[in-house]
Amino acid sequence: MGVLQGTISRRVLDLDLTIGCFTLSLKPLGSSKYMERQVPFSGILSCDPAQNPDFFSWNKVKIRYCDGASFAGHPESENGTGLFFRGQLIWEAVMHELLSLGLSSAKQALLSGCSAGGLATLIHCDDFRKFLPKDATVKCLADAGFFLDEKDILGNQVMGSFYRDVVQLQGVAKSLHKECAARMEPYKCLFPREIIKNIKTPVFLVNPAYDIWQIQNILIPDASDPHHSWQNCRLSIHKCNPSQIATLQGFRSSLLEALSEFQKNKEGGMFINSCFVHCQTWMANTWHSPKSPRINNKTIAESVGDWFFNRNILKQIDCPYPCDRTCYDLDFT
Repeated sequence: MGVLQGTISRRVLDLDLTIGCFTLSLKPLGSSKYMERQVPFSGILSCDPAQNPDFFSWNKVKIRYCDGASFAGHPESENGTGLFFRGQLIWEAVMHELLSLGLSSAKQALLSGCSAGGLATLIHCDDFRKFLPKDATVKCLADAGFFLDEKDILGNQVMGSFYRDVVQLQGVAKSLHKECAARMEPYKCLFPREIIKNIKTPVFLVNPAYDIWQIQNILIPDASDPHHSWQNCRLSIHKCNPSQIATLQGFRSSLLEALSEFQKNKEGGMFINSCFVHCQTWMANTWHSPKSPRINNKTIAESVGDWFFNRNILKQIDCPYPCDRTCYDLDFT
């Protein structure tokens, strides 16, 4: 009976995920049919030296989100849903196209992304390095992609279950580190905590300690708050009561604990600020402006530039909320 219940549960989860993917395929994040034809390049993609002091003159390419698994899906067979998950092949096709357009002769290259793109950056970082000349300076910058395998406020392992289903549905295991996938359940190797243990290319991590997406989807998903007692806190950290702040501090502690090994990485950089936000590298207000978040009086752009050009490799960790008055906190109330 226990096995039967487990089987039904798995099928329900797979069905929910498939329905979610189908819904996404009808929106800009799931199909090029619905994407904007032009997108603004700001923050790290900006051509304005005042906004992007170190990388304004670089050639820049934005790879659009479309596959739902950080360009890592590659199932062995079709799933009968009419949906095709080929993120790994999309990644390879894009890279070969860029190499033919001049990337193959690059002297300096930085692979970056935020959110699912930040996770994609970590997954493909070493692969990106292999595509480029051996004498090129190649590094990777992951913004808000350090997703945690934490329990929600009711004790449910929401993100772990979701990752397990994504790996199964999209055949992601083949894109993950082989030794890791042989040592533990493959879905666990999709979490950045495990990924960064095996990356050889220099990596910089930008992550808010109170990542709004993770707060709303991992720590306090809608289903874990049926009485809406967390509603205001989920929308604005300034509306949290002391007990809720204590829970958020625990989430921050989990992030720092997950990063403890990376702090020993001599080539790695880090900017962990105490802001209630998600992606920070692609917006001028958070990347580099007079009102940008700072740690030790350094903006994210200055910290990343110092790291990339070996001027100063820092691992900056902010003091806990509410000490940082430079934060660009989101407020959805």
